[in-house]
Amino acid sequence: MSNDLNAYNIFDLRKIALKRVPKGLFEFMDRGTEDEVSLRNNREVFDRLRFKPRTMVDVSKRSQDNTLFGVKHKMPLVIAPTGVAGLMWFEGELALARAARAAGIPFTLATGSMTAMERVADEAGGELWFQLYMWPDRSLSHELVERAKAAGYKALVVTVDGVSAGNREYNIRNGFTIPFTYSTRAMLDMATHPRWLFGTMLRYLATTGMPMYANYPAAAKAKMTKGPVGRSSLRTDSISWDDLDALRKIWPHKLIVKGMLDPQDALTAVEHGADGIDVSNHGGRNLDGIISPIEILPQIVDAVGKRATVFMDSGIRRGSDVVKALALGADAVMVGRSTLYGVAAGGEAGASRALEIYRDEIHRNMALLGCNTLDELGPHCLQFLDSQLRPPSSTPALRMVDEKIAT
Repeated sequence: MSNDLNAYNIFDLRKIALKRVPKGLFEFMDRGTEDEVSLRNNREVFDRLRFKPRTMVDVSKRSQDNTLFGVKHKMPLVIAPTGVAGLMWFEGELALARAARAAGIPFTLATGSMTAMERVADEAGGELWFQLYMWPDRSLSHELVERAKAAGYKALVVTVDGVSAGNREYNIRNGFTIPFTYSTRAMLDMATHPRWLFGTMLRYLATTGMPMYANYPAAAKAKMTKGPVGRSSLRTDSISWDDLDALRKIWPHKLIVKGMLDPQDALTAVEHGADGIDVSNHGGRNLDGIISPIEILPQIVDAVGKRATVFMDSGIRRGSDVVKALALGADAVMVGRSTLYGVAAGGEAGASRALEIYRDEIHRNMALLGCNTLDELGPHCLQFLDSQLRPPSSTPALRMVDEKIAT
């Protein structure tokens, strides 16, 4: 694939996105909550994990093939749900889904997306998952589940760490709302980003009108109030295990619980029917001062064992980050901001470039570590420089190494 964007890493794509989209929109995508302690730690924690490579290994036939829920994929990545993809680029959800299909990985459509789930299924295809929030009126959430089932989505990703809106003060300062507010600040912000204004916003206004949450049922849209993004969305603080039981009864496919950071919670979720656990702190966007997912990932891997597929997200920006998460027991990694930077920079081509960067970096890291398959990655590939970071007590790769030593 050509590199027309002159982007050589994810940080290059971020710089291009920063120039192209309005400040209010970019900061909603890019920033965390309150003092952004969690946002910084999500990145810094990776520096406390160092590689221990093996040499004199033939790695000429290495492969990133990965199997999730019995389906083979070409990379150990999943595109995470990101509700503003359709604001980064005209019909950005379609661009992301097409890039995911071409890369051979799943794409997760957010509840708060600007493109209807049926259109994504019809026009993009691929391995599609749907992310769900539980709303105060559970029947409205269940209505979305039925739509996703009818549209052919293969996994339901229920987000459980959003019982209260994160305190993202910059959204208020920037006047960034859905629907958009025609304030002087917002209009100036859009006017000073003409490529985005003409290529995205005016295209919506000329075709479908003001961007809205396309998957919300009519009753949910009627209950929405204009306000800073994240606070204008429906949410409930009464979520419980009964909600997971109810979803398990009506959803016939794979059920993933997203936003867990406690081993006991992860195990309980499995006992209530979850097929997958996504270890996540919402990208540092909800609770500030919260632990990084990779700090607790090994303990959750130990807790659920082989009973569930384990994912991890938050802070991933390099192929080396992906490799470290896999070495600590994750079955795959979800990426959100990285592909948003890509789609904001160049639509489908930008999203594809982000995934190509990850593919190249993972491929290179595997070679330098002396690993031919993802199963060969394990805690033995890492040096733990922080007493708070601990490897899982047992992983397939570690057991494989132990068996080789024993023989």
